[in-house]
Amino acid sequence: MGSPARHVGAHVRRPSRKEILRHPVLPFEVIPGAKVSDVLTRMEDCSFQGRSLGSAFRIWREALADRTTIFLGLAGAMVPAGMRKILAYCVRERLVDCVVSTGANLFHDLVETLGHPHFQGDPEFNDVVLGEEEIDRIYDTYGDDRVFRDADRLIAAYASTLEARPYTTREFFYGLGRKLQKAPGEGIVKAAAAAGVPVYVPAIGDSGYGIAIVADVPKTDRRFTYDPVGDVEETAAICDHAPRTGLMMIGGGTPKNFIQQTEVTASLVWHGEERGEGHYYCVQLTADAPHWGGLSGCTFSESHSWGKIAKEAKMVAVYGDATIALPFLVTGLAEAGAPAKRPWKPAYDLSGREIGFPDTPGKDGRKR
Repeated sequence: MGSPARHVGAHVRRPSRKEILRHPVLPFEVIPGAKVSDVLTRMEDCSFQGRSLGSAFRIWREALADRTTIFLGLAGAMVPAGMRKILAYCVRERLVDCVVSTGANLFHDLVETLGHPHFQGDPEFNDVVLGEEEIDRIYDTYGDDRVFRDADRLIAAYASTLEARPYTTREFFYGLGRKLQKAPGEGIVKAAAAAGVPVYVPAIGDSGYGIAIVADVPKTDRRFTYDPVGDVEETAAICDHAPRTGLMMIGGGTPKNFIQQTEVTASLVWHGEERGEGHYYCVQLTADAPHWGGLSGCTFSESHSWGKIAKEAKMVAVYGDATIALPFLVTGLAEAGAPAKRPWKPAYDLSGREIGFPDTPGKDGRKR
């Protein structure tokens, strides 16, 4: 017997047959020399994940054309897989306004920014042999563990220069990004510091950054620590100062919920028990399915029940490999001139212990 909750809202007016059949599927036409942006736009007239990819392109463009603060959620091994320059472009050109990432992606970002590549590999290769050769494998991608240890030492050396007090991850990565400005490669952290985009890593201990700093503790009398609650407070403040918010989520994991909860936290901290609007523009690229019950695959619709996503949100999930979808989306946005056409983008002061919001109105139109 089904749950009674399934039948709530059954009294809503039933659409007519004509209303149901109002959008015909338009067969995709091959047009030699067509632009990527045109291909993506026409894909929305098809079905399945092709339509979803077209919808993702439209929603991201609409978010950029609105007064929207766009959060980028980054999970999965995107940097080792070759997505570093695309992501750095998104930050540098302000296709996104705040980054929430796994620590692993930003560790690999550091390695590549310093000029060290990852390598194409064989997913069937003998991993015992790889281990003996100090080569780490991520599916069909290899990393040089000796280079990784050099990056560990750089992180530890940087952390040893910081005050013996708790730091938000935004403070930590802003300082690191400034030090990387003369590094040979492009990078997410480097681009974020130059563009004034805050970067947060809510589970930073679960990465090379946590390992590097802990490994260095016996060598110094200065105990460096992170302030994870400060990250929660700052990202909620970013949300509360935004006229409208959006989410561009690559993968799922901790970054996905950390971004989604900003609307809930902001409403509880500054507006009592009243629920906020919720994120309005929502795009996710994921290979996880919702029926396993995990957050990485859960639908944005599910998040309505938590007050994380706006009731009238424009939202879509593209179920597939982000290394396929992301290059097309970002190329299409660049081709359409979306970065230059933004009518507004948030500005932050990242130089202090607390994030600043110069001349940025809140959702109620007032400055805090």
